[in-house]
Amino acid sequence: MAPGPKTGPALFLGLELATDQLRASIVDESLELVGVECVDFDMELPEYQTQGGIFTTPGDAYTTPVDMWVKALDFLLEKLTRNHDVTRIKSIGGCAQHALVWWKSTPIPSFPALDPRLPFHSQLPPNTFSLPNTPVAQDTSAHTHALALEALLGGPDLMAARVGTCANASLLAAQLLRVRESWTSDVWSRTGKIQLASQFLASMIVGEWVNMGESEACATGMWVHASAGAGTQGAPGLGRWDEGVLEIIGGSREEGRRIRTWLGDVEVAGGRKVAHISRFLCERYGFEPDTIVTPFTSDYLSSYLSLCPSPGDAVLSFGPMDTLLTPAQHYLPTRLYSLFPHPAQDASEKRRYIAMLSSRNADVPRALVRDMYTKSWSAFDRLVAIVPPGGSIGLDDKLFSFWLLQGDSYPLSHVKGIYRFETGIKVNEFRDLRANPRCLLESQVLSFRFRWSRMIATGVLGSNINRSRGNVAQTPGPTSPQGQNPRSNIASSLGLSFDPYDYSPLPARILVTGAAANFPSVANLAGDVFNAPVFMPSTQVDSAQVVPHRNAPATGFPGRASLGGAYFARWIWGKERSSAIGGSSTGRGLGGFEEEIRRLHGKRWVASGGNPLRTNVNAPLGGNGGSGANSGTSTPYGHRSGLGSTIFVEEEEEEVEEMERASGILASSVFAGGFADRDLGRDISRMRTLTGSTLDTVTSSGSIGPSTAFTTPDLNAGAGSPGGGAGAVVPPTTTLTPVTALPTSDAEAQIGLAKVAEADVDAFMTYAAIVPEYCRLEGMLCKSLV
Repeated sequence: MAPGPKTGPALFLGLELATDQLRASIVDESLELVGVECVDFDMELPEYQTQGGIFTTPGDAYTTPVDMWVKALDFLLEKLTRNHDVTRIKSIGGCAQHALVWWKSTPIPSFPALDPRLPFHSQLPPNTFSLPNTPVAQDTSAHTHALALEALLGGPDLMAARVGTCANASLLAAQLLRVRESWTSDVWSRTGKIQLASQFLASMIVGEWVNMGESEACATGMWVHASAGAGTQGAPGLGRWDEGVLEIIGGSREEGRRIRTWLGDVEVAGGRKVAHISRFLCERYGFEPDTIVTPFTSDYLSSYLSLCPSPGDAVLSFGPMDTLLTPAQHYLPTRLYSLFPHPAQDASEKRRYIAMLSSRNADVPRALVRDMYTKSWSAFDRLVAIVPPGGSIGLDDKLFSFWLLQGDSYPLSHVKGIYRFETGIKVNEFRDLRANPRCLLESQVLSFRFRWSRMIATGVLGSNINRSRGNVAQTPGPTSPQGQNPRSNIASSLGLSFDPYDYSPLPARILVTGAAANFPSVANLAGDVFNAPVFMPSTQVDSAQVVPHRNAPATGFPGRASLGGAYFARWIWGKERSSAIGGSSTGRGLGGFEEEIRRLHGKRWVASGGNPLRTNVNAPLGGNGGSGANSGTSTPYGHRSGLGSTIFVEEEEEEVEEMERASGILASSVFAGGFADRDLGRDISRMRTLTGSTLDTVTSSGSIGPSTAFTTPDLNAGAGSPGGGAGAVVPPTTTLTPVTALPTSDAEAQIGLAKVAEADVDAFMTYAAIVPEYCRLEGMLCKSLV
C-alpha cells in the first residue's frame, strides 16, 4: 500500500496485542476505517518457532516469549510509518491479551532510556525480563494455586466478596503464587516490576511506566474495589491492594509489600489521557509530540467497547476461552460471575460495570470433537445443523455431553473429564456418533443460558425495564388465588431457581464474535437457546467470506479489539479537545462512551446517505482463502486442530458413511430415538431446530436463492440412496458456507452490526424443556456424584 497524503483530517490508532498477532486499526474522526496493519508471529517471526503465537508443553502450560512482542512492535511501527501518514494520528488506544511481563530489577524504577537510532528489540534484549517466556490466558498451570488461595480466603463466596472474583487459573494472584512456589528462586529474586501485557504495551508507547487500570486490577484477585457508594456524587471511592492476599502470595509480610511495589498504583478513572507519546517514537517514526495516549485495557473489554452494547444486550465471544459480557448497573460481586468497572467512564459519571461469564473449555473441545468425529469444519457444521435438539427427536431420550478438559471456574473448578449421558445415564459413548458435535455446542451455550439466569437473579444487572422483548408482546402473568406467580411454581416444580420457559429476563440481542460464530449452526443455536436475534460485526461477516475458520481476521480486515482501542482513542481526543475549547469535557454534546460512539456513527450514516461502514482496507475479493496451520488459534492439537486450520474441499459422503459404519447403523440408518435419515435430508420441513416457524423466517427474509443462514444437504436430492432402502445422507462436495447477513435495521447497520440469525420461540421452548435435565446433570458433576 502506498502512503496516504501527508495532510488531512485527524486519525486515531488502535493497537491489539493478541495471542497470534500484533494488530493495528486506524479510523478517522467519523470512525470510518482507513487503515489496517498486523504482524503475524508465526509467519513473520519464525525464529521464535511458536504455533499460534504460543509454546505448549506437557501439562497445562501455555507460554509466549516477551521478546517476540518487542520485535513485533518494531515491525508494526515500521509498517505504519511506511504505509500511513503517522503525523495525522492524534490519539492512540490499545489493548492486550491477559498475560504478565516480568521485568528485572536493573532498569527499575525508571523506564529504560531508549536511543531513537536503534529499534526496541536491540535495546530491550530477552535478558531484560526475569521470566522470558510468560504464561498467557490459556495457561491453566496455576489452577491448583488459585484453588489453594480460594481456600485460604474462606471459599469462593468469601473470596468474591473480598476481591471481587473467585478462583480461576488466569488470576494474577495465582500466577504469582505459582512462580514463587514452583519456579527457581532466581526468577522471584531478580524481579523488580510486573506489568499486565496491556500496561507493557502502553509503557512502550509512552516511554514511561503506565499504571494498571481498575478494570484489569479487579481481575487480579488482589484488588479491593470501592463502589460508588464509597465516593461522593457517584464518584469512585479509593480502592486498594489487599495486603492480606499479598502476604499469602509472598509468604510473608515483607514479600507482600514487595509485590505491592511491583504492581504500582491503579488508575481508577479511565476517561482521561494517560500521557503523550514518547520522544523515542516521535524521533524514530515521525509521530507528533502532542499525540495523546489513552488507557490500554484487556482485549475482551476492548472488543466489548467496539460493539457499543445497550442495556439488555449480551456479547458472546467464541475463542480459546468463551466469554459472555453484559452491562451491569451495580457492584454486587458473587462467585457466579466476574465483575469489572467499565473501562471508559469519567469520574463524574454514575459508576457502570461489566459482568462476565467465561468458560475455558471452548475452542479446544470443539477442535477435538471435529478431529474425532468429522474430517472438516464443514462436516462439523452440517452435522450440527441436521441433528435435532438434544441429539434425538424424542422428548425423553435427550443426549448431553460435558467436555471439561481444562480446570474451569466455579461451579466446575474441581471437575475434569469427558462425560456423556443418554436417558439420564452416564455412558462412554453415544450410540450415534453423529450427535457429538451438536451435543457439545448445546452444552457450551446452555451453560451460559443457565448461568445468565442465576446471575440476573442477584440484581447485578439492574432493572429489567430495558430488557423488554420486541418479538412477542409482554403481558403480566396471572397470579394464583394465594397471590403467587405461577412462574415461581413452575420453577419450583422443576427444581430450578428460575422459569426456563420465561424468556423476558434473557438478553434482547446476542452480539457474537469469534471464529465459531462464523458457523451458521452456531449462530442459529445461540439465537434458539436465548430466543433472541443474533448480530455479528459486519467486519467479521465479510472476513468470514474470505477465511471462515480462524479467530484472526482475514488480511485487510480489522480486529474488533483494535477497533475498540481506536474508538476509545477518538472518544478521549474529543473530550480533551472539548475541554480545551469550552473548559468542560462534557461540552459540545459529548456524553458517555457508548452514547458518543453511537452519535458519531449516526452522524456518519446521515452524511454518507446511509452507506454502511467500511469493513476492510485492500482485502482479498471473497472466495475461500486458506490459512496457515494454527494461525488465529491456540489449540494444542497440531495442524488440523483449531479454528485456524487449512480449509479443505472434502468428500463428506465418505465421511458420513464412515461414521455410520462406526455407529453400526448404516443398514438401519436410524438415529438413536428413531430419527431416520430421511428426516435429515429428504422429508424435513426445518433443519435448524425441527420446528416450523424458523423455516418461514428464513425463507421470507428476502434473500435470493438458497438461504445461507444454515448449512444443509441438498434438499432437492433424490429420495433414496443407490441400492434402495432407507437413504443415508449423501451431501455434495462443499466447503463451509459461513454466515451471511440477513436484512438488518438501520439502527444496527449504522454501528456496523449485521443480523445473522433470528429468534425462534418454538426452538426456544424445545431447549427450555431440556434445561432442567441439563442443570441436574451439571449439579451431579459439581457434587462428584458421577
